[in-house]
Amino acid sequence: MAIFYKGILFLALSAFLGEGVEFLVNLILAKELGKHGLGLYMSILPSIYLLVLLSSFELPVSISKFVAEKEEKYHRNILYHAITITIIFTSILLVLAVILMPFISVFDGFHPYTRWLIILLIPVISFTSVARGYFMGRHQMGKIAIANFVRKSIQLVLLFVLFRFIEIDAETSLLIAIGSFIGSEIAVFLYLCYTLIIQFQQLKRMPFSNLNRKAVRKSLLAVSAPTTGLRLFSALTGAIQPFLIKVALVKSGLTDTIATEHFGMLMGVAVSIGFFPAFIAHSLMTVLIPAVSKTYSLKDYSTLQKMLSQVMMLTFLYGIPAMVAFYVFAPQLTSIFFESSTAAVYLQMLWPFFLFHFFVMPMQAFLIGLGLIKETFIHGIWSTIVTFSIIIILAPRPEWRMEGVIIAMNTGSVLLALLHYLTICKKIGVSIFMNGLIQKNN
Repeated sequence: MAIFYKGILFLALSAFLGEGVEFLVNLILAKELGKHGLGLYMSILPSIYLLVLLSSFELPVSISKFVAEKEEKYHRNILYHAITITIIFTSILLVLAVILMPFISVFDGFHPYTRWLIILLIPVISFTSVARGYFMGRHQMGKIAIANFVRKSIQLVLLFVLFRFIEIDAETSLLIAIGSFIGSEIAVFLYLCYTLIIQFQQLKRMPFSNLNRKAVRKSLLAVSAPTTGLRLFSALTGAIQPFLIKVALVKSGLTDTIATEHFGMLMGVAVSIGFFPAFIAHSLMTVLIPAVSKTYSLKDYSTLQKMLSQVMMLTFLYGIPAMVAFYVFAPQLTSIFFESSTAAVYLQMLWPFFLFHFFVMPMQAFLIGLGLIKETFIHGIWSTIVTFSIIIILAPRPEWRMEGVIIAMNTGSVLLALLHYLTICKKIGVSIFMNGLIQKNN
């Protein structure tokens, strides 16, 4: 447990610095791209994340879970099989991407080089995922924290230098914004692969045992495949959502340009500010997957119950004050990006969306660690159905528009958090009473 809390603290502190850098990145993008350009950037970002997801094949989750559950003497063998799977999968995905990318219409309005820059992400993300998974499983969170900080810092430096010293048009500005994102991922790839090679050399000098090749690959794929399905569903819905929202707003009477600007204020300003405290939730999620997997493999339910209680309490302690601060100071915070009262209203209205997502992230890690990936997937489907249904019903109405979108986002977030929480409680044997979590049959 000491390693668990140390990992959370280290990741949270470094992630705080990283989120500060991320805030500056979004600020530069808002200033340089403008409302419409930021809306376009935020519209294409989910599609890029979808490719990132496919490239990773959720290996960080499966490898970290498997490494945490196995003795150190098996780690060299696990890495070998993980790298083999990655090489095969990356080769297939690269071929498919080269063939299909010219026909994907999402990138039609962007610079021609955008498609080919994004293809570079496939091998970069794939091999970075192996390193991330191994270090997560070994609870070497310092390397993960450094990698996260390096990624955001490199992106900030690239944006600052390129925008400050080069005169560019709007189309090229978007290319630079996307290119800086990809360049930062390449920097993380170089760092993590270098540290993994050093670690692998150390493992070669230690006693080791082999695991059955089919058993290892089956174990990795048993987690990676369904988890990728879960993330793929989330990424696909995330890629669809911007276009669904803009179509609904256009139907309500707004022009396409105005709809894009409002979407930019929602996702590029309000969501960027509201998710600032999520660095704690992401830190919890990173540490919880291997920790819960290890604890559950030992059938230590009392420790699992204690971990859940402490995670919920920690989320309350930072989530509630953060939401109060964002609600009270929304005009001052959003004015850093744009002089617009609309973005401030969006930030204030979205507080349930942010707060419950702070709970969703660590609870999702709990579910994965407990082997409840199918249940997590089903919860996501229900949440998305409800969210999209409300958007389709309310957003096209002139009297609702973006307010209807925000109601949908809030409702989906609350529903997802409740489904996750009730499922975890049932799995680890706790009941919910007025005085909190009480172990059953005590």
